[in-house]
Order: sequence, then C-alpha cells, then structure tokens
Amino acid sequence: MTKAEFVEKLNTWGKSKIPFLFLVDFEIKNPLAVSLNELDPQTILFDINGFTNAFQSKSTLKEKIVLFKFADHFKTYKQKFDFIKTKLIRGDSFLINLTSKTEIKINKTLEELFTLSRAKYKLWWQDQFLVFSPEIFVQIHDQKIFSYPMKGTINASLPNAREILLNDVKELAEHTTIVDLIRNDLSLVATNVQVTKFRYVEEVKTTLKNLLQVSSEIEGKLPDDYLSNLGTILISLLPAGSVSGAPKAKTIDIIRQAEGEDRGFYTGVIGYFDGQKLDSGVVIRYIEKQENKFYYRSGGGVTAQSLVEKEYQEMLDKIYVPVG
Repeated sequence: MTKAEFVEKLNTWGKSKIPFLFLVDFEIKNPLAVSLNELDPQTILFDINGFTNAFQSKSTLKEKIVLFKFADHFKTYKQKFDFIKTKLIRGDSFLINLTSKTEIKINKTLEELFTLSRAKYKLWWQDQFLVFSPEIFVQIHDQKIFSYPMKGTINASLPNAREILLNDVKELAEHTTIVDLIRNDLSLVATNVQVTKFRYVEEVKTTLKNLLQVSSEIEGKLPDDYLSNLGTILISLLPAGSVSGAPKAKTIDIIRQAEGEDRGFYTGVIGYFDGQKLDSGVVIRYIEKQENKFYYRSGGGVTAQSLVEKEYQEMLDKIYVPVG
C-alpha cells in the first residue's frame, strides 16, 4: 500500500479501536498493515513483548544454535566508513548509522530461530526474513507516547565493561545526539516532551557473547484525539532516528550513497495495536533469506569521533541470535 493508504487505514482502525499489526520499511516505500483477525500464522508469526499469535510451547529442538559469519573484508567496510566520515567532518551530518549485509551460515530455519530466540520484538515474515529486536521504537497508551532510543554496545565480558561504555566520549556524543533527535521528533506530535531516564544499561544474552547496551527514556503527552491519528503520528516519526541519523533527510541520502543498496524492511518498524495501546520496535537484529542463502544485517552509529576498527567490531558483535 502507499504511504497515504497506510496512514488512512491506521487512523481509521485506531478511531474504531480495531486491533492490527503493521510493518514499515526504512524508506517508507512499502508500508503494510493487517488486522489481527486476518493474520495467518502459517505465513506470519509475531511476538511483541509477549503479545503473540505463535503457539506457546517449549521448543523440542535440542541442537545448539551454530552461526558462522562471512563478513565483508575490513577494507570494504573501511571504504564505506571513510566516505561517511568525510561527510561528518564537513558538517553534512552529525551522526550517520552505517550498516552492512553479512552472509551467514546457520543450522536452523528462520521459523526455528523465531521459536528459539528471545527478544522484545520478534517477527517471522513468510520465510523471507526474521527479526529479533531489543529496541523499542514508540509505545502509546493513556494519551502518552514513549520512546527508548538505544545507542552504545560493548562486550559484557570485558573488565569494567559498564564503566568503559558509559565513560566513552564517542558513545556519549552519539547517544546524546540521538536523544536530542528523538526528543525533537516526539515534539512534532506531543507536548511536554522530556527525558525521564538518561543512559541506563541493559544486558543481552546471545549465542556468542553477552552484550551491554545503553538506552534512554523519553515521553510526551498526546492530544485527546490521538487514537484517530495513529497513522499520522507514526509516519511523522519515521524513519527511526537511532537507525538513520541527524539531520534525517540529508543523512538518509548519505546512507544511500555509502551502502549502495536498499535496506528494505531492515531498520524499519514493526508493531501492533490491541484496540487500546500501541507497541512498536525498530527492525534490527535481522536475518533475510535470498536464493537459499542467509544474510544478517547489522551496523551502528558513526560520529566524527568514531574509530573504524571499533565500528567494524561493533558491526560484527551485533551478528548474533539472542537466546535468553
């Protein structure tokens, strides 16, 4: 459907309190929305903070998840990094999210991984791709909107990992930039926007290593008729600032040039509305299937202070399956 059709449908369903699932691609070219009573679990499975259409049972799959990465040569990544670094130094952008597509081999199907993985936002879509994202986009309930931008990752096993992460000047600058961007975004649709928590740390368990990730909480008050404008609100906030950058329009153009391919649904947004509240997540931690091969998309924010070796390692560290 078109962007206009997507907005109209969500506004109508929100006003009528009709539950729905939605999926929006990064550049909002192919947004999708389906009423929950029309969903076929044979083609679409979702689990959004425990709200799911998947059969709940303990998996009988005993074999350990094994994942092999075939990452781009460092030189290839560095060419992309150097390109956007020149744009940052020149002042065309303050923060750019650079991502890569890495071929992987894994001993499970996408549907099996949906069952085995643990994440706030999971989506298996027609055996084409799988999302197991830890990052909230926005939550809407009781006439309030909340966002939780996530920026900053480190290997949890490193000595003093939490202190290193929180004291890293580059990570602080990146996180502060995103918080300011999201606060400005929410101000487009809400009043009394404020940061209620700044830089709190959470741990993510994966098949390869545990990671620490940093988030903040921002909230604002929506107008009385917000349910009649759910589509308008969502489109006004897209694409997500944490996976694009600032300023958005110019940064997205730089991303197109640097990455050289369409992200599709990767770094878009998934979510649902249950008739009263809306919950949504950023489409990261993403495996896609193409011609019987599997690719994992990952990346991170780059600022003028970024070091290419650290950004390359962060991109690799984010290739994982969360298991607990």
